[in-house]
Amino acid sequence: MIFLRLIWNYLLIGLFGFGGGYAMLALIENLIVGQGWITEKMFTDIVAISQMTPGPIGINSATYIGYVAPQANGFAGWYWGIFGSVLCTLVVVLPSAVLVTYTSHLIHRHRDTVYLKGMFAGLRPVVVGLIASAAMLLMNGANFGTDTRSVCFSVGICVAAFCGVFFAKWHPILVICLAAVAGLIIFY
Repeated sequence: MIFLRLIWNYLLIGLFGFGGGYAMLALIENLIVGQGWITEKMFTDIVAISQMTPGPIGINSATYIGYVAPQANGFAGWYWGIFGSVLCTLVVVLPSAVLVTYTSHLIHRHRDTVYLKGMFAGLRPVVVGLIASAAMLLMNGANFGTDTRSVCFSVGICVAAFCGVFFAKWHPILVICLAAVAGLIIFY
């Protein structure tokens, strides 16, 4: 049944999604797009929408995928979508809530130990690697186009956005607005 599979997959995402939304994108893509519940194009659209709406990417994507997955599997009616949204949102948050609740005291008490410092020293580079993996995952035909012109313009916008934020210290909202205007001018 689709709802049991959603519960299992979002428990895995919630339990092993270290480093925040960008770091868990590869896991979400593997478990959700791999199941055929959504297409790769829908996944990249979900990532874009999740970045623009308030809240974490992982939770926003869980809400959206929980809405569309039942309908893609024969459960007609908006109420199944609402049920799936609530279910996926709660399940993806559950592991983190439990872990934080039960480990915060332990971490606070042992924060100066060599073991805990070593664990966190090992997790930090993993998070950077997972975020880099998410960036590479999103560099696909759905985001950059498939013809040479689209790819060149898309790479140019990507590089300009990176340079504007990283080197020129432009505000991300300004970069988003400029990219939207550039997209309107270049692609339409």
